Amino acid sequence: MNRVHELFRELVEVIRRLRKECPWDREQTHKSIRHNLIEEAYETVEAIDEENFEELKKELGDLLLHVIMHSVMAEESGKFTLAEVIEGIRNKLIYRHPHVFGDVKVDNSKEVKHNWEKLKQAENNRDSIISGIPKSLPALIKAYRVQEKAGSVGFDWENPNDVWKKVEEEISELKKSIESNDSNKIEEEIGDLLFAIVNYSRFLKVNPESALNKAVEKFTRRFQTIERELKSQGKDIYSATLEEMDAIWEKIKKKEKE
Repeated sequence: MNRVHELFRELVEVIRRLRKECPWDREQTHKSIRHNLIEEAYETVEAIDEENFEELKKELGDLLLHVIMHSVMAEESGKFTLAEVIEGIRNKLIYRHPHVFGDVKVDNSKEVKHNWEKLKQAENNRDSIISGIPKSLPALIKAYRVQEKAGSVGFDWENPNDVWKKVEEEISELKKSIESNDSNKIEEEIGDLLFAIVNYSRFLKVNPESALNKAVEKFTRRFQTIERELKSQGKDIYSATLEEMDAIWEKIKKKEKE
């Protein structure tokens, strides 16, 4: 038995023992730790974004813990086993890569994705190419995945310029809805504009979720610098004027460009 197999077996046994002997672990259910699974996934993504491989190593371990924990809990209730989880993903990978494990020929990654979606739909007996996207996904990611799936069967724009024209069209429609002061229409047009921007991001091969996260981080960093600068001047953020905050903001932007 190689080292990986041995360590994996030991980890599984540790988790099974915790389920029997630790009061807290014994009380947990699939639902009670679902939010922890989501949190660990986001922490893993953060480590990837920061290219922090020491942290990534730890976060992957935390994710592995959740995979095994949920599998062990399912074993206890007779729903399925850890072996079935592993066997299932192994079989799925083989089935969805016929160009590797079979005699199907592909010329590029686009054909691979097309075949993947086609096999996935047949495998799950779904009546739509865009079904199966989790409802709980953040809207930005969900929009990206819906567009990606539709594009995998050819329902897509031909070039980025056409998508940008759509963005401009949605901006124009949003302006008209604002002028009409129709709150329902404004909400609809903002949604359409965001959807179009996600589409444009996809054509530029930019993940909109990642791009927005970076924008939020940049704003946060700059705003916190404003707070520190005001504090160093003996001023309170609540009593500072917009002009004072704007002046510091522009100073920060200028310094970042140097």
